[in-house]
Amino acid sequence: MTTIDDGFLAAYDAVLATRWPASTESAEIRTPYGTTHVNSVGPADAPPVVLLHGGGTTSTVWSGTARALGTAYRVHAVDTVGDAGRSVAGDRAIRTLSDQMAWLDAVLDGLATSKVSPAVSLCGHSYGGWSALHYAAHAPARVRALVLADPTNCFTGFSRRYLLRALPMLLRPTVRRRRAFLGWETGHAALDETWLRLYDRAAAFPAARPLTGPRPAPEALRALRLPVLLLLAERSRAHDIGRVAASAAALLPRVETAVLPGATHHTLPLAAPPEMDGRIEEFLAAHGRGD
Repeated sequence: MTTIDDGFLAAYDAVLATRWPASTESAEIRTPYGTTHVNSVGPADAPPVVLLHGGGTTSTVWSGTARALGTAYRVHAVDTVGDAGRSVAGDRAIRTLSDQMAWLDAVLDGLATSKVSPAVSLCGHSYGGWSALHYAAHAPARVRALVLADPTNCFTGFSRRYLLRALPMLLRPTVRRRRAFLGWETGHAALDETWLRLYDRAAAFPAARPLTGPRPAPEALRALRLPVLLLLAERSRAHDIGRVAASAAALLPRVETAVLPGATHHTLPLAAPPEMDGRIEEFLAAHGRGD
């Protein structure tokens, strides 16, 4: 079982206190793979939106999107079990894609109430997009609409240069190495210092790395009939966004694609351009309310 140090928890709470609405509620959901922490905002009876973060960033990175959507939707930002955050991994580890899907099944079961439809709008960034797309293929009846923000390993592989730059950080994730990589990918963009302190603390987070695996099968993506919004970072160094867009268009029957000007892979979603949340709001107004 994961033991989270007090310094990490203090840094996490500082981000919630300074960037998230005062009305933010937190909950713990028991799953077969441990306890999942969720930060939620918005009316309890509003249509649900579930946010999945990228690797090593925690659910707190979604503060802007939670604020933008929290008046019209019940927004749930989830800390992925096995990654940095307030979720606590249990004795049973997530080892396979089937485990990952079962974990998300349990999370959505825990979020469901009698006041709302069991179907949710699912939004994922980077690794969270990989999880979200696999989940939509796994349980399409439970996903009303899907938003993918610069998703990785979904439609194409990573850029070789990106992987080479990331390798030292992945082999030994020190604060210095994580900061150097973040600065390289974002062009040294100014990011919130309170969140950066949490990002630094995550370098020594005492948990196994989250599951990684193959891209979703092409036949599974061609069978998806739910609406998908694909948001790509104009200056992403994680992959070739042109190739990502072309592959998604060839595989997904109902995909809308937009490029976010000036954005890089790792400025999303914390320092996303206003266009991102505006696009998500428009998309969910059309597809995410179940009216």
